[in-house]
Amino acid sequence: MTTRRRDGRSRYVTGTAAVAGLALLALTACSGADESSDDTSGSYTTREVTDGKTTFTVVTNPGDGPVLSYGADSGIELIEQEIDGATYAFKDMNGDGELAVWEDWREDPEVRAADLAAQLSTEQIAGLMLFSSHERSPADGLTDAQQEYMSESRLRNVLNAGPNDVDANVTWANQLQAYAEELATDDEPYVPVNFSSDPRSTAESGGNYNASGDISRWPSNLGLAATFDTETMSEFATTVSAEYRALGIGTALSPQIDLATDPRWLRVDGTFGENVELASEMAKAYVEGFQSTPGEDGWGSESVNAMIKHWAGDGPGEGGRESHTEAGKYGVYPGDNFDAHAEVFLGVMDSAAVMTAYSVALDGEGQPLLGGDRMGSAYDSARTGLLRENFTGVVVTDWGVTAGGTTDPDALIGTSWGADDLTVEERHYAILKNGVDMFGGNNAVAPVLAAYDMWQADFEAGVNDVDADTRFAETATRVLTMLFQAGLYEDAFLDLEESQAVVASQDKLDAGYRAQLDSIVMLKNDGETVAESDAAAWKDKTVYIPRNYDTGQAGLFGPGEYTEGPGLTVEVAEQYFGTVVTDEAVEDADGKVTSYTAPDLADVDLVLVGMDSPNSGAVFANSGHDTETGEWYPLSLQYRPYTADGEHVRRTSISGDILPDGTQENRSYFGNTSRTANESDLDAFERAVAAVEASGEDIPVVTVLRAKNPTVPAEFEAASDAIVVGFGVSDQALIETAIGLNEPQGRLPIGFPASMDAVEKQLEDVQEDTEPYVDSAGNAYLFGFGLSWSGVIAD
Repeated sequence: MTTRRRDGRSRYVTGTAAVAGLALLALTACSGADESSDDTSGSYTTREVTDGKTTFTVVTNPGDGPVLSYGADSGIELIEQEIDGATYAFKDMNGDGELAVWEDWREDPEVRAADLAAQLSTEQIAGLMLFSSHERSPADGLTDAQQEYMSESRLRNVLNAGPNDVDANVTWANQLQAYAEELATDDEPYVPVNFSSDPRSTAESGGNYNASGDISRWPSNLGLAATFDTETMSEFATTVSAEYRALGIGTALSPQIDLATDPRWLRVDGTFGENVELASEMAKAYVEGFQSTPGEDGWGSESVNAMIKHWAGDGPGEGGRESHTEAGKYGVYPGDNFDAHAEVFLGVMDSAAVMTAYSVALDGEGQPLLGGDRMGSAYDSARTGLLRENFTGVVVTDWGVTAGGTTDPDALIGTSWGADDLTVEERHYAILKNGVDMFGGNNAVAPVLAAYDMWQADFEAGVNDVDADTRFAETATRVLTMLFQAGLYEDAFLDLEESQAVVASQDKLDAGYRAQLDSIVMLKNDGETVAESDAAAWKDKTVYIPRNYDTGQAGLFGPGEYTEGPGLTVEVAEQYFGTVVTDEAVEDADGKVTSYTAPDLADVDLVLVGMDSPNSGAVFANSGHDTETGEWYPLSLQYRPYTADGEHVRRTSISGDILPDGTQENRSYFGNTSRTANESDLDAFERAVAAVEASGEDIPVVTVLRAKNPTVPAEFEAASDAIVVGFGVSDQALIETAIGLNEPQGRLPIGFPASMDAVEKQLEDVQEDTEPYVDSAGNAYLFGFGLSWSGVIAD
């Protein structure tokens, strides 16, 4: 393929430019030095660094000058500049011996990006529009497939979905950065790799607070919101962004700031809850923290591009269904409340990037929202048009929106909702026309180049106002700005020893654990069951932790995973109690439990019942629709089977596909029953309560709920002496709170409903409209409710 190169006048030239001999600095005369320096006089220094696989040079500039790095085989030389009596180094990345605007780290990122965008080939810009599919194994190093998409498709934005192993991430990142340098030519300037990541710092139920010690562990987004403290959020953001950069990650595919207006939604735990004001403040603190570096004014070496998602709110899936799958591709707005969802996003328009939603948005009458298109957000001219009126940064599609339908029916993630009748190339073109810049999950450049030709043809026909070059340069400038502001053009390589010192350092582990403790919500505390205590008081005590199981939810990645065991991690509990007892189990030939028997509780001092939110669906499980039988069924927030036959259940759904005869498919689940995989959690609770009654002893029962969604407490509240709730925290944090070593101070970021009837009555798009559960003490589990040792936490 002939490379098409654009010069500053946006016309194409071909051929290879001769590079004149350069009289640049030799590095052998420079001595090694520490990377950080407060010296504002003298000269830069260099040192050679290796991670065992890649060798590169590190340049330390005087004073506030940035650290530079480049591979040993890159051919990059340095240009020096005298500034206020000191000698500073700049990388000569195009090899012409002169300091270009895009090579000058003193210039603003946007200025540098615009300068370089004018020099990139069309193929390079098309490659910048690609965001790779998930790369799950950094330990494999630079693979043939990665070399192919970097060289052939010019892809430079790579999604790191692998583990947090520092050695593997550092060596892999350095290999890809060195390869990117090798690919630079006179016709195609250097573009470094921009690694990205989904959230990877949530503690979940990982036992000990620092899990494996691989990275600092924090509450989920919902848990961070439960702190009601933006300072905690800021500390999280600056801590985690430093760890990301030490792993080579320059862009966070977060925060998820969808407003959680339907409590059934399968991604509520990734949000900041249902309250617009709280979600907005948390989103602002998250973005500011990621996109800054402590001690510096704005962007710095620990800064990470933040990508808010999913414009403009993917929370109102009808019935709580999730838009990753066909079952949940429709979001509905029966309360005409789109503005509240958009408000959270519009408050953080300084984010580097925005990711679009999957869902097709419909109003209460089943018509396209805002008079837009019956298509996913990336294709919907109304929603993306509103975004572009307010946002100048990078807009990225969620992963897989150009795959699916009749063109790619076997795609693992195919989410071209509303665009199934278009070709893959037409989908790329339609998305570009909506002002979107990048295609998530796409490794192949051919459809983007086809979209370029379509754009140009329509420009020449008078359809488009600007030509394809101008449109592509616009996106190139936006995407390159992300690379420049994160400092990737200066310092893309990682010093392994420095990364090892940063990731999972003890101060970061401790900060994450403090946030876990601060996020825990106590909903009930009858008779001061949970009171201030110390660890010594429990060392000779016996605790009973019942066992339970979860059959899992079958999904895109295979059958449901069966899990079984004590409701809280026994090894952690043994750190606090003298004895830990649990149930005896009878298993069938397949290793599945058929029955449990509780132990004799005569010598038991405390019962801790660990429960997870009712698991009635999963993100990648097409939950809510049985594709084999065609049955639609409800997602439930209670453990026992729920049959949706109440007065508030819709007989006719708002959403549904338009059928060949012009009528709309009915996705109602009226009369059908939920499919909850962990009903055994409630069995465990009831077994524990029965065992306490049988013992004749006054043994307190503390329910320890690991919550991803709000739960209907009616099934367990009355028989619980205390209830503590954790959102994405470790069992250690929950146990310490349950036994009084930590005073709870978290508050509900989303209300807990009175019943499933109350859930059916609320509207999917309206916040704080669900009737709350009222407990035996008269407390309503509304947004903002929580108890400390002394009682209700005041506003």
